[in-house]
Amino acid sequence: MPPFEHSQKMYEQACRLLPGGVDSPVRAFRAVGGSPLFMERGSGSHIYDVDGNAYIDYVCSWGPLILGHAHPEVIAGLTGAISGGTSFGAPNERESVLAGLIAEALPSVDKLRFVNSGTEAAMSAIRLARAFTGREKIIKFAGCYHGHADSFLVQAGSGALTLGVPSSPGVPQALSALTLVLPYNDLAAVEDVMHRCGSEIAAVIVEPVAANMGVVPPAKGFLEGLRKLTREAGCLLIFDEVITGFRLGYGGAQGYYGIQPDLTCLGKIIGGGLPVGAYGGRADIMMLIAPDGPVYQAGTLSGNPVAMEAGIVTLGLLKRQGVYRQLEEKAEYLDRGLARAAAEEGIAVTINRIGSLLSMFFCSGPVTDLDDALKSDQEQFGRYFTLMLNGGIYLAPSQFEAIFLSLAHSREDLDQTIAVAGRAFVLMNKEKVSRE
Repeated sequence: MPPFEHSQKMYEQACRLLPGGVDSPVRAFRAVGGSPLFMERGSGSHIYDVDGNAYIDYVCSWGPLILGHAHPEVIAGLTGAISGGTSFGAPNERESVLAGLIAEALPSVDKLRFVNSGTEAAMSAIRLARAFTGREKIIKFAGCYHGHADSFLVQAGSGALTLGVPSSPGVPQALSALTLVLPYNDLAAVEDVMHRCGSEIAAVIVEPVAANMGVVPPAKGFLEGLRKLTREAGCLLIFDEVITGFRLGYGGAQGYYGIQPDLTCLGKIIGGGLPVGAYGGRADIMMLIAPDGPVYQAGTLSGNPVAMEAGIVTLGLLKRQGVYRQLEEKAEYLDRGLARAAAEEGIAVTINRIGSLLSMFFCSGPVTDLDDALKSDQEQFGRYFTLMLNGGIYLAPSQFEAIFLSLAHSREDLDQTIAVAGRAFVLMNKEKVSRE
């Protein structure tokens, strides 16, 4: 086991000042045991902790670092932007440049507004949908995570699942009653709700590819059905593409599946590793946002030149020919290698993958919704996580998060990862036999 002495000391210090010693719950390692590692730097496909240990990184800052850590062109862009000032509280040209790149990539987006997180984007999109339709209720899907705004902390995914807290104290009952939660991939359930109270629904918000209960792709016809039903009911379809935007392809999930939502939420990759979010859509909806309309939303650091520059450089690099084919090939290679290593030791796993997103569930059979995902053996995942970490592989410390590939991951990285996984499966098998 690598030495973690300095990380432990830093964690103890952090616990005196920060709730749980962290600024985002899933980082605390409580779902996998042990205490979190403190990172010092990142380069390419690797991160390095304060004790000098190196890891092949499959968290990639939870998705934004599709180019890898400290990409030289992103760093050069940031250096130039920072030299001119970090924030003005006034418009800057980079906002329009990045907005233009996004609108060009996503035909459903006529106009957009930059914010500072995916939570802000989803929260603002719901407010806008309610104003546009004059209705209050929304539909979300169990296990989908749209940030930590009150309306969404009802059977949420991501850290809420990891900690066993699908809802949160502090959310008013009156507000949570306006959020109808349905099973992901269950179009019949949506049809039933629309039949009974479709005239009360302001919006259906969905991760087009669920990635916060582990990666769960949409069933055939599910997204198409949502588009049809929302149009018939006169409510809006909101795609939360905070994870899938510029990840599945340059046109996001909506380009991948050929479906245009009314509103789109973005984050992560469009900021190139800096805090950012955005929501956008049809011009007739977006014109309701202040100062053009009455729907208020503002942000001191929204559209700051540093985050905008990181996004501009990142999207520029992603436009290059063959980028997404490379990502697909890397992910497919890792998928096959992990599946083969598990099968050789008789470890039951289900790997879900789409593009450069994948998850390995410790259960047999398909995983198509939250109920299926919850069948995964979380104790077994915790043991796997620890063995992989000790072998120099950094995975998300939760069964319900994705593995993120980057362009920086090499074939050697993937081979090393598969080899470490193979050794982990051998040890897990031996431990199982000894217990029996």
